[in-house]
Amino acid sequence: MVIDVKQIGERVEKENAVLQRVRSEIEKNIVGQQYMIERLLIGLLCNNHVLIEGVPGLAKTLAVTTLSRTIKASFRRIQFTPDLLPADLIGTLIYNPRSGEFSTKKGPVFANIILADEINRAPAKVQSALLEAMQERQVTIGEESHALDDPFMVLATQNPIEQEGTYPLPEAQVDRFMLKLKVTYPRKDEEKKILQKMATSSPKLDVDTVIEPEDIIRLRHLTDEIYMDEKVEDYIINIVQSTRTPQEYGLDVAGLIQYGASPRATIFLAMASRAHALLQGRGYVTPQDVKSVGMDVLRHRVIVTYEAEAEEKTSEDVVTAIFNNIAVP
Repeated sequence: MVIDVKQIGERVEKENAVLQRVRSEIEKNIVGQQYMIERLLIGLLCNNHVLIEGVPGLAKTLAVTTLSRTIKASFRRIQFTPDLLPADLIGTLIYNPRSGEFSTKKGPVFANIILADEINRAPAKVQSALLEAMQERQVTIGEESHALDDPFMVLATQNPIEQEGTYPLPEAQVDRFMLKLKVTYPRKDEEKKILQKMATSSPKLDVDTVIEPEDIIRLRHLTDEIYMDEKVEDYIINIVQSTRTPQEYGLDVAGLIQYGASPRATIFLAMASRAHALLQGRGYVTPQDVKSVGMDVLRHRVIVTYEAEAEEKTSEDVVTAIFNNIAVP
């Protein structure tokens, strides 16, 4: 096993240069926001979807657009609005009166990277259509199912402060997102760089395409091979189990949790930890990798009780308490 880890480490060192090129291109447009950039790359490496939450003006849309430009892949931005229809997203059947036949007109969801902007502004039928695409990697138009391209990745944004004209995402759909990010304001020095770079009528936002779909698939295979010790696996299981039965782990948060995390959280926490290790240039997972991505995997999967809300306790408070008290191997 030691030899295998060493071989994986050598491959990680070689392939990490590709990821660094992608990072460098993104940083041409995005000042700071290393947390968001890293989590977007984790989603890409794990072939999964990311939900980005933050107030307007924090470069959420710009970050996703820039990432798509570094990849030789198709990209579509879909602006979600209350009058959006499922057909506007997945496509529809067009009737040809001359031939008497229907033809399929594919919608914008048929792309490699989808930016679902302000996803919580679309009604339930649109959310259901997107849910099939995210989970099954296919969409159904009429009686036919159409497979989506690989890679397929939904990067969604939502505004946490403006609730008028929004539709809360169903728990089933939120759970399909591997990570939920909370993007915050930049530091003072970063904001000065933003001012100097962007405060112009025509800011330069050019990036080079440095990676192809074949590279992404190769990097994903490498991510799956990152070594995870059994003790780290047990650590992940203990964290997820403690969201369901916290009293068994000596945690005094049972009255705050309505529903704990599902086995999907266990799977995603392990996958995200491997991807984080790869981004750090390592061929093995440490408990710190688990801690680094744990909040993003669990914050939208731990549902708190009314009592917790009355005490102004959030799911993030619960997850923090769990990580502070579960023994690290």
